[in-house]
Amino acid sequence: MTITIGQSVPDFSAPATGDTTFNLSDYMGKQVVIYFYPKSNTPGCTTEGGDFRDRKVDFDAANTVVVGVSRDGIRAQENFKAKHDFNFLLLSDKDEAVCKMFDVIKLKKLYGKEHLGVVRSTFLIDSEGRLAQEWRGVKVPGHAQEVLQAAQALNDH
Repeated sequence: MTITIGQSVPDFSAPATGDTTFNLSDYMGKQVVIYFYPKSNTPGCTTEGGDFRDRKVDFDAANTVVVGVSRDGIRAQENFKAKHDFNFLLLSDKDEAVCKMFDVIKLKKLYGKEHLGVVRSTFLIDSEGRLAQEWRGVKVPGHAQEVLQAAQALNDH
């Protein structure tokens, strides 16, 4: 089942950096940006994380929490967060439950070989827990700014 725009996003939990557990339901009343990325410490994922990091003040002002998700283990996520001073939670989705919920695992080609991988995707959930907007097959340049503008516009309603 794929979550569609306007639908309530089912509550979920996942291990998060800082030795915590992320529960979507803990953020009711706030907007939540969940962005999925293929692998920590790779160039595109580092740039994307930095772009979200550098806009944290603006996301905060728009009543919006940002979290990043990949299939990396929690130690890899902790290292990635520390190395780049990310000021938001990174979730470890080793069992792919969250990735599957948002349908971001697709057949990808790398060096001529096919494999199942995470397609860079971002989801904006409104303060009542409904999916407000989604971006799939994201190109990193300018993306965090676009998501911020969507969050600000949603917050103004």
